Amino acid sequence: MTPVKNKSQVTRRTAANHHEAGRFTVAEMENLAERLLKLSDADETEVEIDLSVDALTRFANNTIHQNVAEHTLGISVRVVLDGRTARATTNKTDDDSLRRVIAAASRLARNEPKSPDLLPLLKKQTYKKVNHFMKATAEATPEDRARAVARICKFADKEKQTAAGIFATGYDRSLLANSKGLFARHDHTEAQFSITILEPNSSGWAKSSFADISDIDPDALAASASHKAATSRNPRELKPGHYTAILEPSATLDFVGSLFYDFSATAVHDKRSCLNDRMGRKVFGENITLWDDVYHPLQIGPEYDGEGLPRQRVLLVERGVPQNLVYSRASAKKMKTKPTGHGFTLPNEHGEAPINLVFAGGDKSVAEMIASTERGVLVTRLWYIREVDPYEKTITGMTRDGSFLIEDGKIAGGIRNFRFNQSIIAALCNVELMGPSVRAAGEESFEMVVPAMKIRDFHFTEVTKF
Repeated sequence: MTPVKNKSQVTRRTAANHHEAGRFTVAEMENLAERLLKLSDADETEVEIDLSVDALTRFANNTIHQNVAEHTLGISVRVVLDGRTARATTNKTDDDSLRRVIAAASRLARNEPKSPDLLPLLKKQTYKKVNHFMKATAEATPEDRARAVARICKFADKEKQTAAGIFATGYDRSLLANSKGLFARHDHTEAQFSITILEPNSSGWAKSSFADISDIDPDALAASASHKAATSRNPRELKPGHYTAILEPSATLDFVGSLFYDFSATAVHDKRSCLNDRMGRKVFGENITLWDDVYHPLQIGPEYDGEGLPRQRVLLVERGVPQNLVYSRASAKKMKTKPTGHGFTLPNEHGEAPINLVFAGGDKSVAEMIASTERGVLVTRLWYIREVDPYEKTITGMTRDGSFLIEDGKIAGGIRNFRFNQSIIAALCNVELMGPSVRAAGEESFEMVVPAMKIRDFHFTEVTKF
């Protein structure tokens, strides 16, 4: 097969006013924000402009079958009128459309009740800069992605396996400005490669996501997925029960990812967090330390929150003890403390959350964890995750694309996938070993910096049908 020759149409969305969103310059975005602020006669006005340029090469059955490019421009205006606030959006940039979006926001605001917790817009802020924009990623072409995918598909053909996945590249540009003089801007790129290797009764998977496309090694990811598929051929059925589980970083992310909202001050205030009545107490194991840190070199994201407040690095858990929450301006005022720069765009009902989680890791490789395990299960990834008990943070889900039995310190073969039912809190009390922290990409659309974890007494409840 010759994947590069399989050409598909490239689709492109353009912003209105006959201006391609992907060609919007920084100066034009700034000019657009100034136009909106001048057109508004509200008491206060906030403008958010988001430009997204994304391209994706999709492959299946060892051949490229789709290439898509999407350029989008979103304009959001929030107005404040006599203690009331509302937001309206558009993707059009002509003056009539800008007037209409301001009028729509004003009309909505007048029909809202007054908000006693509404705070004035922020004045000009100073930000610590982050560098999350990589030119090579932003300028990656369909040919660049196709060459890498072609090698992968030829490799799968040679191994008599079937490859499917995506290779995506793009960038986002955001601007936040208001009538009080605040001005914030952030650019970041992201490249993502995901591959599933299929065999008749087994599969393997690997995924990677970075700001810099050069940090992604499609060939290594394909080799890893191929090895998992080959090693898990003819999987045996293992009896459900409590096992020592070794979660690779992607599985760790999928497992602990839902913790992020529990560190929201709003969730704690509203009694919706697993940390209610647990702050300052030993909740997790001694080896669990966790931050929220947008400035970490493996993280991607703006250095300001939805209101334009600078983000702070926050120590959330130290040696098993929850130490701090994150606060928006409103929740900080309500709880008589200082905001941390983690608020969402207003108006919203969620308040805030840490979205750049970083787990402290250890120094053990997955191979060393396997070698130290008498009997256990190695997990590549998890999916179909749902919450069962919010306070104990018990979740359920299934393993996928590479689950293995470990016996006497060695991989003894593939096993049928398990459903699990496990408290995150209990599991994080049972972490015996950890690997170095890495930027991991999992089932969900977010990334975290997490280690591989060896966890004792992980509860696998039943064997799945696939």
